[in-house]
Amino acid sequence: MTRPEYPVAPRSDTVDVLAGRPVRDPFRPLEDADSAATREWSAAQDALFRAAAADLPDRDRLRGRIAGLLATGGIGTPMWRGGRCFFRRRLPDQEHAVLLVTEPDGAERVLVDPVALAEDGTATLDGWNPSLEGDRLAYLVSRGGTEEPELFVLDVATGERIDGPVSRTKESSMTWLPGGEALYIMRNVAPELLPADEVQYHRRVYLHRLGTDPDTDDVEVFGADRDKTSFFRVGLSLDGRYLTVSASQGTEPRNDLWIADLTASGPEAPELRPLQVGVDARTWPYFGPDGRLYLATDLDAPRGRLCLADPDAADPGPDTWTTLVGEDPEAVLEDFAVLVGPELDAPQLVVAWTRHMRGELTRHTWETGAREAVIPLGTDAAEGGGGGGDAIGSIGVLLDRLEGGCEVWFGWSDYRTPSSVRRYDARTGAVSVWATAPASVEVPRVHVRQEEYTSKDGTTVRLFVIAPTAEPDRPRPTVLYGYGGFAIPMSPGYSASVLAWVEAGGVYAIAGLRGGSEEGEDWHRAGMRENKQRVFDDFHAAAEHLLARGWAAAGGLGISGGSNGGLLVGAALTQRPDLYAAVVCSAPLLDMVRYEQFGLGKLWSDEYGTAAIPEELDWLLGYSPYHRVMDGVEYPAVLFTTFDGDSRVDPLHARKMCAALQAATAGARPVLLRTEANVGHADRSVSRSVELSADTLAFLARWTGLAGVPE
Repeated sequence: MTRPEYPVAPRSDTVDVLAGRPVRDPFRPLEDADSAATREWSAAQDALFRAAAADLPDRDRLRGRIAGLLATGGIGTPMWRGGRCFFRRRLPDQEHAVLLVTEPDGAERVLVDPVALAEDGTATLDGWNPSLEGDRLAYLVSRGGTEEPELFVLDVATGERIDGPVSRTKESSMTWLPGGEALYIMRNVAPELLPADEVQYHRRVYLHRLGTDPDTDDVEVFGADRDKTSFFRVGLSLDGRYLTVSASQGTEPRNDLWIADLTASGPEAPELRPLQVGVDARTWPYFGPDGRLYLATDLDAPRGRLCLADPDAADPGPDTWTTLVGEDPEAVLEDFAVLVGPELDAPQLVVAWTRHMRGELTRHTWETGAREAVIPLGTDAAEGGGGGGDAIGSIGVLLDRLEGGCEVWFGWSDYRTPSSVRRYDARTGAVSVWATAPASVEVPRVHVRQEEYTSKDGTTVRLFVIAPTAEPDRPRPTVLYGYGGFAIPMSPGYSASVLAWVEAGGVYAIAGLRGGSEEGEDWHRAGMRENKQRVFDDFHAAAEHLLARGWAAAGGLGISGGSNGGLLVGAALTQRPDLYAAVVCSAPLLDMVRYEQFGLGKLWSDEYGTAAIPEELDWLLGYSPYHRVMDGVEYPAVLFTTFDGDSRVDPLHARKMCAALQAATAGARPVLLRTEANVGHADRSVSRSVELSADTLAFLARWTGLAGVPE
């Protein structure tokens, strides 16, 4: 093994004095992507990666197998409006999912095809919502991976665009008023009115009327007095009478919530009354087809409960709420639906849960919320061929007919079968498959197990193991994946990369670390801010569990993670370089002292802490991967992947960390940087996904010892 010849990185003697302590930053020049030195260094890193990738023996075979497993296409959960059915579907030969509508007579038409908007596949459909009557469609389209979309409106019957573009609508909710002539949207304030470093912030809620100029005629409804990092969501009752507005600062795990009666104040100037203000909890409102106001909340219930509130109460605050479905001590409440079809003797409540990372569906009485039954999900959803509680899969959002009905639709995904859409019919109590992926492919036979292990502080953590055998028969090259942040759970799901790896003889493990929401909001908070090190301890313990169980062998364990998961594996490789053979670190946060100064970093201080507060700076420096790189250590093989359109996590993190590791490592295992143009942090075309997965899996295969990928 020969140590690569690494490009010489531009360096500086920069030392920041923060809270009285010196903090070195030798690769500060690489923060400037446009400098001549950075461009030259980046070009040399591209050449180094391309040469290394060309020598990966299984790259072409993995590319072909991943592409084959993705040739199932995909299907999305339907949304019903005015007798029309709206849904997304990707056929096997399509680069992106297409938004379609099915008319009441069964005729099907394409409404939005991202490839038709950009033949190179760089346009993405970032969001969509039909009007209550189903005759208009609002949708968001961005280009080049920037996630900076424009909003458009089209006439569903003709497919003609009738409004837009409306710019500065990143992550905007689109909430229609009855009649389809106006909607509430979220927009950023015009950049010329803001400091240059704040143009990504300062959002407001506006009332936009179709056919008017959004820059001069939209009415600002809410947001001027909120923090610049605030996000807003708007909801309306079906009759348009009641408006709800939610505000959350950055990604904090709490929100404020107000309600207004628009018959008393009008849609342009709603008189908002607090439902929840200044409370450390998340609460989401929903006006059911039965006219009741439901609140899903983790207030006094970290795993979630479902409440009822009176929208006409003088003070509709938390003290007046009535609990309908109480907290389950071992499951997290994820979603619910209210079924009030005329064929039913009485309305029903259907509730989706995650019980220790597994999806579950239950039926409850409408009057009291009492649980009546666990709804079997179907035999093909289950690990051992049984139904209901044995299922190792995840349930997507529950969607019913907005105006009321007897059915609810939801996505189902597990590790062994392509995603499908299922339908629960309250008249029969049965779940059936409503739609499957458009094409069938030969999926390898794999075994899925959920195992428990003990972390450093004695906490029980769960992980899924996907393997060629039901029990360890011999140590195999293994990949451990995790995330551990922002209350994002590691839910089971179909993955071409996972299946290709296991088919080739490897083991793939996915851990439900603290910081996620696998066990509720307490689980999230146990891995954020001053508790962040617990996430890394959980990850190291997962690795040690895989070794002790005989799934993995020393020298054959790779790790992978992206975004916050990139921070996870960056911390792991610097804290335990002896434990891991190979690392794939994608779109990562790595300089945790300066992360707030770039991308959307200011949104994340509630999750990580801020370097502006001495105590929190200590937390960050305690694990910041960039600052823990030490000369003379033999580091694992590392592949960084970044995307130049990424508007969330700046690629400078990976550049600086790559340079630091290349300069410091005493070993010959490579440290490489893969940079991709015209793509961002999230959605991408299928062909780009295949190329990225092939490169990362081939790298992991080379450095964990996986060989002989099937033809």
